[in-house]
Amino acid sequence: MTYLPAESRYDNMEYRRSGHSGLKLPAVTLGLWYNFGGVDSLENARSMIHRAFDLGITYFDLANNYGPPPGSAEESFGQILAQDLAPYRDELIISTKAGYYMWPGPYGEWGSRKYLVASLDQSLERMGLDYVDIFYSHRPDPDTPMEETMGALDYIVRSGRALYVGISTYDPEQTRDAARILRNLGTPCLIHQPRYNMFDRWIEDGVLDVLKEEGIGCIGFSPLCQGILTDKYLQDIPEDSRADRLEGEFHWGDSVTQERIAKVRKLNELAQARGQSMAQMAMAWVLRHPGMTSALFGASRVAHVEEAVAALDNLEFSAEELQRIDEILAE
Repeated sequence: MTYLPAESRYDNMEYRRSGHSGLKLPAVTLGLWYNFGGVDSLENARSMIHRAFDLGITYFDLANNYGPPPGSAEESFGQILAQDLAPYRDELIISTKAGYYMWPGPYGEWGSRKYLVASLDQSLERMGLDYVDIFYSHRPDPDTPMEETMGALDYIVRSGRALYVGISTYDPEQTRDAARILRNLGTPCLIHQPRYNMFDRWIEDGVLDVLKEEGIGCIGFSPLCQGILTDKYLQDIPEDSRADRLEGEFHWGDSVTQERIAKVRKLNELAQARGQSMAQMAMAWVLRHPGMTSALFGASRVAHVEEAVAALDNLEFSAEELQRIDEILAE
């Protein structure tokens, strides 16, 4: 059956300009880090992507190593794109990244020109694309000169492989250096993709200031702290959750602890008073910051996509609410 997107898809979504660029991004972005790989249901992935686009989510974020296995999320997305979304390619923002391990040998990870260009060529083939809209340096490389990594990003844009470039998880000094080099090359840094949520606020210590000074957008990933900032763990850990899959220990050092869940219970009471779910308030809290272009969330079912978009119905926080959140987090 031919997929036809909802005619009303742009009626209610909020779009925010990325820094000083001409590009606007949806306030919420669907990330394909989990649940879109070769081990997952392609039909479920298709349903989530369809629903996201129907609700005005035009930005789909990938990376070369997303899966599992690595590369399979791009392959799955490529199938869905070819079968369903190809007529709407010009309405979509598609991004991918390179920086983490992908193949054996000295050229299979980090930030060399050799790796970044080769990785993007592989990503384009997996997705069946001529170009991506945004290509990111997934992480800073301590052993490769910043000039080489940024020079590769500049080359990638000039060669037609990407329209824009960004960086991810760069600290304030690295962000400033990257922005300066790219600006001098004539390919401005469009956006920074750092992790940001109530439990991880490191970008408030310098990164957001640099982005404002440089006119760079910001898309915060893991706004739900990999599911901890939802109602998922307020009772028992569900058997099909990511915590169960990863044996209770997440990436980025996250874990489901009694201390954290006690805080989430109190935060959830505040969310209910706001007329939101815990997940919706966590999304809204990220988007409350004036420097935030978009919140990048993951989903395992269609209802998660709908819940994330519904968070946009209430993005305002009173001073008292923000103070109470800070008090709970500091306990």
